Amino acid sequence: MAAAVFSLFLLFLPTTFFTIAEPKQTNITLNTSLFPTREPTSWRSPSGLFAFGFYKEGNGFVVGTWLEADPNKKVVWTANRDDPPVSNNATLLLTHDGWLLLRSPGGLDKNITDTASSASYASFLDTGQRLPSEQDLYSSLSDADHSKGRFQLSMQGDGNLVLYPKDGSTTTTDAYWSTGTYGNQGLDIHLYLNNFGQLYLVNKSDHNIRSVAESINSRNDAIVVYRATIEADGNFRLYSHTFERNGSSTMRISWSAIKDNDQCSIKDFCGFNSYCTFMDYQPQCICAPGFNFSGPDQRFQDCERNFSSEGCNGKKNMSYSILPIKNLSWKENIYGTVPSHSEEDCSNECLRDCACEAAMLKDDKCMKLALPLVYGRRDLSVQTMTFLKMGIGTTTTNATGNVSNRNGNFSNATVVVKYYSKKKLRTEILILCIVLATFTLTVFVVFAFLIYKYQVQRYKHQAGARNIGLREEIALRVFSYDELLKATDGFKEELGRGAFGTVYKGALSNGGRVIAVKRLEKVIEEGEREFRAETRAIGRTHHRNLVRLLGFCDEGSHRLLVYEYMGNGSLASLIFKNQRRLDWTDRVRITTDIARGILYLHEDCEPHIIHCDIKPQNILMDDFWTAKISDFGLAKLLMSDQTRTFTGVRGTRGYLAPEWNKNTPISVKADVYSYGIVLLELVCCRRNLELDVADEEIILTEWVYSCFIRGELGKLLGSEEVEKRMLERLVKVGLWCIQNEPNFRPSMKNVILMLEGNTDVPIPPFPASASSS
Repeated sequence: MAAAVFSLFLLFLPTTFFTIAEPKQTNITLNTSLFPTREPTSWRSPSGLFAFGFYKEGNGFVVGTWLEADPNKKVVWTANRDDPPVSNNATLLLTHDGWLLLRSPGGLDKNITDTASSASYASFLDTGQRLPSEQDLYSSLSDADHSKGRFQLSMQGDGNLVLYPKDGSTTTTDAYWSTGTYGNQGLDIHLYLNNFGQLYLVNKSDHNIRSVAESINSRNDAIVVYRATIEADGNFRLYSHTFERNGSSTMRISWSAIKDNDQCSIKDFCGFNSYCTFMDYQPQCICAPGFNFSGPDQRFQDCERNFSSEGCNGKKNMSYSILPIKNLSWKENIYGTVPSHSEEDCSNECLRDCACEAAMLKDDKCMKLALPLVYGRRDLSVQTMTFLKMGIGTTTTNATGNVSNRNGNFSNATVVVKYYSKKKLRTEILILCIVLATFTLTVFVVFAFLIYKYQVQRYKHQAGARNIGLREEIALRVFSYDELLKATDGFKEELGRGAFGTVYKGALSNGGRVIAVKRLEKVIEEGEREFRAETRAIGRTHHRNLVRLLGFCDEGSHRLLVYEYMGNGSLASLIFKNQRRLDWTDRVRITTDIARGILYLHEDCEPHIIHCDIKPQNILMDDFWTAKISDFGLAKLLMSDQTRTFTGVRGTRGYLAPEWNKNTPISVKADVYSYGIVLLELVCCRRNLELDVADEEIILTEWVYSCFIRGELGKLLGSEEVEKRMLERLVKVGLWCIQNEPNFRPSMKNVILMLEGNTDVPIPPFPASASSS
């Protein structure tokens, strides 16, 4: 049986420079637990230098590793770092089968480690960890908050070690430091910190490719621990911690990727529309004049304008001022460059261009910038002049002629203002009066014509008068029954049938646009109520992953809905009836398309909507193979102050959540369950229930979970080659969605985060409802 080894802290290696007896390895037995506030709270490494367990953060507790010998208990690694802290009732459990689980009362078990197999014990070692090829190391948000921060260290596949802003595009223009070791594809280059404080790049044969940094320490009478970390300010530093025999300790910076006097070169050190400058030998972020910080944490927040922009409205002269600032430069959003030999020419160039928000003069070139202003830096050694376009009154001139504002003073600044002349203003007023008079006369004529038409056709309109308010509210096209009868050639070509009616293909006479006409068959009582509910809801609901309602017919006993035509049919026909299996990349994309559409229904549209019948037949594909959800207007609507509702059983067997059969409140989690079934069907390209297969494969959900537990997910796809990590991610998300308890199922927002890889997916338990779905 194997040992489960926890190498939980990155780029940390303690080393002893004097001779001591080799410490005995401490084994951690299975079924052992840690607790936040009662012993044991942590496990120690054999040397006693490191501890792993619960530490205090904010009002709760977080699992991580820290330097126990350090007086400040420096945290070096945090588990599930973006999750909120847990309460003091949580437990960290090393299970009998080798899983390390964080268990919260009434919540989900969170897995801390990778998959373990046949483990007999665990060991928390003193050794550290390498940064492998194509892996990233992220900074913390701050020293007190260890969630993912704003910067990343990337060990790229080409062998180059690079610092990027986390939200950048990881291109060379976003990088602010690198080792310059690109061009080593296929050599599996990784970053390694040895026990002598040497930080270097090695290949898969452990041959030294490039030395990055070295901590020189000649002490032989103390214990030294080296630590390499990317910090909250975006700098990558190498530290040494020295522990004396008398119990005292010291920490020093041995090396920094960015020198202390050059920290303003760190891209994204400051937010949008702010710039970095040094004050009292410390880098500071300051909003550009005319902008204020958008939040209370002014060090890194973006800045927003403190005046209203007039925008591009065709006028050449705007009521703006120009504020010039020396030695201030920006790196991004330059949309135009023109030759310029003077400051006046450059400032006037920006004033004449309504799209220009700032201009930068450097080397006889005037570069025009749009908002947001990005990567700003004020450096006295850089010979640039920035011209900021500002609203009149946002700056004031003091007695010495210096322009000041709430963000600081700028000496010897001048204000260039463009005003309208009185003659031009009178001309424009005259033109405006003529336009208004013409407009008033036109409106009067049109109004008189409409009254006439109303009198002539009043009798025809009286038949549908009860729905005028509804039609004005949703602003949809109103069709007559004869129009739709003609458009569908007498309802000749049937596209499909549903619970509430039949869908026919048609074409409009004015332009020949192809449409889908849904003819509702239940038009008495419930049918009329459902029709009006759907019409009101869909008329205000627009999303790229929802089928668009174009109009309706409400004439006598005829109730019809007119939708955009979806040329590529339903998802069911693609994955159940198609001889050729849908491409894997398309299936992955479709899972996200569907999730985004459901998320819009649950959270972003008003009123919120529970679909109640998510299934492949209700997922339609447009001409560009974008997945769109249909039939959501027939679902039970949620009022603005309501999150759950009791309703009769709706939907399709096989996709129904267990709560439909328990007479319990139905929430948005019912749609999450149905989505989970659809997701697994989409992954495997088969129905949830198949009879002509092996016994263990009849119920898809049970078979998927069985293959997942045995590590045999490849069986689900036969000979199809797919990306294994994405396959595992999709399967885990699907299994979480079909959990028996609604509270265990994730929200659709969390589903999307997990699908896109923005959050980890914990190991799901067996879905108890799988056998009964």
